[in-house]
Amino acid sequence: MSSSFMHPHFLWLLLVLPAAVYWHYFVKKQQDVVIKMSSTEGFSMEKTLLMKLRPFLYVLKVLVLGCIIIALARPRNTQKSSYTDHTNGIDIVIATDVSGSMLATDFKPNRLEAIKEVAFNFVQKRTNDRIGLVVYAGESYTRTPVTSDKTMLLNSLKEVQYNGMVLQDGTAIGIGLATAINRIKDSKTKSKIIILLTDGVNNLGSLDPISAAEIAKSYGIKVYTVGVGTNGMANFPVAKDANGNIVFQPQKVEIDEKLMQEIATITNGKYFRATDNKKLEAIYDEIDRLEKSKITENRFMMFDEQFRPWLLFGLFLLVLEMVVSRTLFKSFI
Repeated sequence: MSSSFMHPHFLWLLLVLPAAVYWHYFVKKQQDVVIKMSSTEGFSMEKTLLMKLRPFLYVLKVLVLGCIIIALARPRNTQKSSYTDHTNGIDIVIATDVSGSMLATDFKPNRLEAIKEVAFNFVQKRTNDRIGLVVYAGESYTRTPVTSDKTMLLNSLKEVQYNGMVLQDGTAIGIGLATAINRIKDSKTKSKIIILLTDGVNNLGSLDPISAAEIAKSYGIKVYTVGVGTNGMANFPVAKDANGNIVFQPQKVEIDEKLMQEIATITNGKYFRATDNKKLEAIYDEIDRLEKSKITENRFMMFDEQFRPWLLFGLFLLVLEMVVSRTLFKSFI
């Protein structure tokens, strides 16, 4: 809420008021006719309160004029408001590898949990977009269809975990990408994005990843690919001991970066390599900057006119001046 004037140029007229007071009490007084008398002894008397207050009748007239000037300037309270049109948002599908190798501990606490945490923050930032979630290993399925319900999506993301009982272990990149494509291929939005994450090489699936990339291109879908894994060696899960605890052994990190780069190039996307938690977070931040939603913000202002109180106050002062000048001060010459 702020105050303003619709016609502020009228306020310049307020400069006339002090000039009028100066002219009335100083210049006009010197121009009055002077009657010379040999003695004023007979006129001498002590000034009453009314005689002292009479000069303020002119001040009332000046105040009336001031109120009229302020009313002409149209004072008003301004309340600015806006609303946002979300119709130009982006449809995004996050397709993440959940194979057993995603439990490797080169990310803290492991690759899968690191991906979930960063994706969680990414989803919260994309308030204007619809987002879906696909998980894949040796097979794939849609965990959450493309939706604007961020609460449902975030709850689903929290529950993502490796489970060899649900999905065949392995890395079927082509199948995972194809499932993500099916989620947004019929979208009417101008921009359709897939974020494809993996930590290995394509070793399963009936669909070649390059063929899947060509399909994505035909639907105008851009694919950002992310290779997840440190350079060199990492502790990979290899078995479970008698107590059911996962046993880790150091193994060489192998990511088919050439394949991931080719998928990104075909679809006019970009390939990223995440070697630790901070790098993974930086990648999502860059994707967030690259793919901004086009938002139309409509602004409007509400005005509460305040000139009426000034007019009413001026009218009150005018009536007051007329009443007292014709009653209390009527006998004055």
